[in-house]
Amino acid sequence: MEGNAKTSSPLIICSVMNPYAWFKPEKLHPVVESLIYWRDVKKSGAVFGAGLTILIAMSLFSLISVFSYVSLLALFGTVSFRIYKNVLQAVQKTSEGHPFKEYLDTDLALSQEKVQQLSTVAVAHVNALVTELRRLFLVEDLVDSIKFGVVLYCLTYVGAIFNGMTCVIIAFVALFTLPKVYENNKQSIDAYLELVRSKILEVSDKIKAAVPIGKKAETEKDK
Repeated sequence: MEGNAKTSSPLIICSVMNPYAWFKPEKLHPVVESLIYWRDVKKSGAVFGAGLTILIAMSLFSLISVFSYVSLLALFGTVSFRIYKNVLQAVQKTSEGHPFKEYLDTDLALSQEKVQQLSTVAVAHVNALVTELRRLFLVEDLVDSIKFGVVLYCLTYVGAIFNGMTCVIIAFVALFTLPKVYENNKQSIDAYLELVRSKILEVSDKIKAAVPIGKKAETEKDK
């Protein structure tokens, strides 16, 4: 159990940082899979509601204000509960002890092993991102770089319509909706995606045939 607890955080981070894994429950950490696929409606609803509320608040108010109000609300709840339990123990003349003793005794220290695991995950993602960006910007493959340019061009319109926090809110809502929608309509969605993928490959092959540069040109040059 202790080993699982130590490795759970890096696995959760990997699950969240990999959008492709969202639609493959078997590749997700059990905690993430349970939440975004609504296996327990109460837990998923609580996390989704709380997260969406905080994100909307952050889009309307400053981060400092949101942090202060959320912290005050949490502190008010814990103080009220502590007073309530103390009064209840005094009336019933019981000695149950501190109501949050279980959580106070929990070890929250970040171990060196866990830091190394988190660092390994972060470095792996950064290295993969840098390698892919180098490949695209230096035009290792012409078609892939053109696709990347189209995506960047579309993002200029997205940036003109939505700000960064709005995009985060949309991504958060998508995280809790799209995987479940895909799971319930997997066959029809897969058929449509396969049709789109085949059309994209067909266009890509035509572009590569019409513009024989990039990897093909480099291969001929080596020969």
